[in-house]
Amino acid sequence: MAKIDVSRRLLLAACAGAPAAAMAIPAIAGATAVSGLTPESEAIVRANYAAWVNKDWNALDHLLADSFTFSSAAPDDHISKAMFKKQCWDTQNKLIGRFDLVRASGTADDAFVMYVCTTTKGTTFSNVEYFRLAGGKILSIECYFGGPGYATAADH
Repeated sequence: MAKIDVSRRLLLAACAGAPAAAMAIPAIAGATAVSGLTPESEAIVRANYAAWVNKDWNALDHLLADSFTFSSAAPDDHISKAMFKKQCWDTQNKLIGRFDLVRASGTADDAFVMYVCTTTKGTTFSNVEYFRLAGGKILSIECYFGGPGYATAADH
């Protein structure tokens, strides 16, 4: 890698222009940092994972909006609640041992959750899921598979 000399004056000038550059891009200017979920959102997210551990489709079905969609790289591209039950729940729920939530953050309307799942065989995998929430229901989940290894309990 080549070494590039940069003066302090040039570096300070570049840094001073960063806020102006950010303001020129609305998505960046409007971005906010949020450190925690609302208690209601956290309860919904935790109930989602509890339903999987307890093998309770009725509890999960009650949490999912009628218009619920699920997306992942499996490939599942905005599949419906019925397809989610068939492709995900019916193939995975018996294999789930427990979820350990590593980090959860968000707002009243969304949540990011990083978890480690332990399968009934004792193996583990980790994913990140993005939840959109409204009216006490889960509108959608986008699952981002973790690092090397396995993305689902069936892979173990």
